[in-house]
Amino acid sequence: MGKGRLVLAVLVRGESMLSIYWSRFVALATLTLLPLVVTAEALRPNIVFVFADDLGYGDIGAFGATDIKTPNIDQLAKDGLKFTDFYSAASLCTPSRASLLTGRHSVRMGISLVFMDDSIDGMPLEEITIAEALKKAGYATGMVGKWHLGHLDRYMPWNQGFDEFYGVPYSNDMGNFFWYENQQIDYQPIDQHYLTKRYTDKAVDFIDRHQSQPFFLYLAHSMPHVPLYASPEFEGSSERGLYGDVVQELDWSLGKVVAALRERGLLENTLVVFSSDNGPWLMIWTLD
Repeated sequence: MGKGRLVLAVLVRGESMLSIYWSRFVALATLTLLPLVVTAEALRPNIVFVFADDLGYGDIGAFGATDIKTPNIDQLAKDGLKFTDFYSAASLCTPSRASLLTGRHSVRMGISLVFMDDSIDGMPLEEITIAEALKKAGYATGMVGKWHLGHLDRYMPWNQGFDEFYGVPYSNDMGNFFWYENQQIDYQPIDQHYLTKRYTDKAVDFIDRHQSQPFFLYLAHSMPHVPLYASPEFEGSSERGLYGDVVQELDWSLGKVVAALRERGLLENTLVVFSSDNGPWLMIWTLD
């Protein structure tokens, strides 16, 4: 494990963009290999899963886009593996994320629709998440970004296996959209123009603080779910309007995360996965 670069690009095809079996694979592979590395702690791979929200399969260079520049995603695909026929468990945010984190079909958890900002439901606590499995294996577990598996305290990430949580409870088009620093809520309005950068800074900080131990980082971006927002540095940067600008900023974010791993000497022992939750939206107003 220690000799090869553990970099995996999951860039999957079709209107659905995720295999529900990835979490089982990663968890089982990690736990199976633990006995082989108990005397060499550093050989246990770190895991960074970067998750875009409603990103289209054909909207990155690795799958043919020419009007949106994604050099960092494309490089990940070139250096690692590119999967082209994997599918999401659902076409909606909540059920697809529940399946991602548990490896189970969402309908078996009673989840088939999106949890709204006034929902009293959440992902059942008896479900075992990949964060819970890896935490038992000695990993630091952190989440940055969009949760959307129940916003009441008992369903939030800190009760689902994550040591740390920095981000938002659900989609960026819902009410009471506030920022969480672990279990503390910042009630100041979120300027979504800087949301991708805010997530990126928190992700790099998590890597920096946990570089001496195995870690699992789940970076779940809010973009390019509508409404769309890009920072001033990326507005007007693409040939695909605001949507393209947003995707190019997501690519920048991935580049910052990979650079942080490389600069700390962690990249050779880190599994990096990039995917989208359930494919693109079609015709939706994108007014700022």
